[in-house]
Amino acid sequence: MADPHPLVFLGHGSPMNALEHNRWTAAWTELGATLPTPRAVLCVSAHWYIRGTAVTAMAQPRTIHDFGGFPPELFAVEYPAPGAPDVAAEVAERLAPVDVALDEREWGLDHGAWSVLRHVYPRADVPVVQLSLDATRSPRWHFELGAHLAGLRDEGILVVGSGNVVHNLRMVDWGHPHAAFPWARSFDAAVTEALVAGEPERVLSIETDPAHRSDYRLAVPTPDHYLPLVQLAGAASAAGLPARVVTDGPTMGSLTMTSYAWG
Repeated sequence: MADPHPLVFLGHGSPMNALEHNRWTAAWTELGATLPTPRAVLCVSAHWYIRGTAVTAMAQPRTIHDFGGFPPELFAVEYPAPGAPDVAAEVAERLAPVDVALDEREWGLDHGAWSVLRHVYPRADVPVVQLSLDATRSPRWHFELGAHLAGLRDEGILVVGSGNVVHNLRMVDWGHPHAAFPWARSFDAAVTEALVAGEPERVLSIETDPAHRSDYRLAVPTPDHYLPLVQLAGAASAAGLPARVVTDGPTMGSLTMTSYAWG
């Protein structure tokens, strides 16, 4: 039996990372070159944030350009990875008794998925399915859901979360592409410390930790970009795995690009 696949969280940042060659995209490319080829990728993206839980189950998911104000060449990007309806069904079965809708026509691959995967698997030759985030559920619920994803590692499936540890678009400082506000650095460091120490459940308590409570409110003004990390932390907890940092670094004051791998 092959070794279990790792768990991966990628801080995706701006959609322009899909086109750019920088230290973050270079790290994603290097990661892809070192990973065993999976049967499929299950991607939990910050940008499919809905009421309920769904998984893409179409044979050929469309490339979704879910953003505005970027150059035409970004809208021209296509990521034609095939889908995997059989894997979607496996995911839905594994998450029972959660009611998981099999989406055969509505969604596809949003930029949270394809902007990073086109660096990890540039030939788009690995099937990809996406799992939605249920906007009505708590971080604890998402952590516990993630625990059910850990077993997919033994089934030839690479579980990828795509979001950001720190993601506050209202406070972006365009003039400082490689800097972070002190609160952003502090919160990012606290999360990394917990994950690298093999204590992933601590990502749920940072919100109430007096040392980081104010940082959390600024770093996670909305939960969408943080919840993919929470789900991966739940999977890591179930698998008993500490994290390693794949790449890190701040951008534009109020975003961090920290990415992790487990296993």
